[in-house]
Amino acid sequence: MKVKSILAGLLLTLSMSVVANAQLQLNGAGATFPAVIYSKWFDQYKNMTGVQFNYQAIGSGGGIKQITEGTVDFGATDGPMTDQQLSEAKSKQGSEVLHIPTVLGAVVISYNLPGIGKGLNLDGYTLSEIYLGKITKWNDNAIKKLNPKLNLPNKAIVVAHRSDGSGTSFIFTDYLAKVSKDWSGKVGKGTSVNWPVGLGGKGNDGVAGIVKQTEGAIGYVELAYAVKNGIHYANMKNKTGKFIEPSFASVSAAAEGYAKNTPADLRVSITDAGGKDSYPISGYTWLLVYQNMKDGAKAAELVKFLKWSLTKGQAYATGLYYAPLPKQVVKLCEKRIALITANGKKIK
Repeated sequence: MKVKSILAGLLLTLSMSVVANAQLQLNGAGATFPAVIYSKWFDQYKNMTGVQFNYQAIGSGGGIKQITEGTVDFGATDGPMTDQQLSEAKSKQGSEVLHIPTVLGAVVISYNLPGIGKGLNLDGYTLSEIYLGKITKWNDNAIKKLNPKLNLPNKAIVVAHRSDGSGTSFIFTDYLAKVSKDWSGKVGKGTSVNWPVGLGGKGNDGVAGIVKQTEGAIGYVELAYAVKNGIHYANMKNKTGKFIEPSFASVSAAAEGYAKNTPADLRVSITDAGGKDSYPISGYTWLLVYQNMKDGAKAAELVKFLKWSLTKGQAYATGLYYAPLPKQVVKLCEKRIALITANGKKIK
């Protein structure tokens, strides 16, 4: 009877906690890249705690803008904020902005080529030439050399890219800038760039939609979106000369190569990683959090959620086509989360 009484008390306490948090809502906006897993996390967390997350997947550029303007409780991005952006946010909000990695993902090169199923091979230089508008046909010799067994069609390449400020674009252009001097000099890297050619789509869904609906199209999207839309995606040649299929395992391999050298502020690029099993267009995605929050209740719940995401939340990653964080990076995240305060007071 005593055990039953204790269990009943625990259940009542948990129920009261969920009810107490039912009115608490945390507002966030930003990257579409992690939207699939964030949707899962927020639903699961609400079921456990009653805390409501209102997340708008508007692109990393929008997430950075809203955290800078103070219109959200947290932002989200796949391209880290620059020193200038961090300085502007601190000037406007009176607080540092912390980068907390949540998961890793692959930016895949999706394509729509009837008669050509899985198995297309590409390398970084050829990809950059396509996006520079220099390679315009699928049966170009540069593509044929990488795919001697495929009967590539004499079809125009329709290039698709993001039209909004995008962390997926940052990862993609960061990679191209590393593998092509021409791309680095003419276009560079960023969440928004001046695209030499192509059609723009809003969000990962927008680019995936263009590719799915257009024969001859090529685009870059997060792996989960390619899988969700049933779009084929290319194997990419990595630094060791091996063609790698994007997967959580090959993304994890890329992250492991950089894990020991991750900076304390956690702003790091892992594109074009070394290692024979590394997928070269891999990247972190971050939540952007004020180091000093103004609402004590929201600060406490956000800290609890961040800790949950680093532990139990990671178990959802591979099933949704993301890669979990390396253990060394989780430890660094825990140190950053410990810095979060509410009106200058440490969160217990």
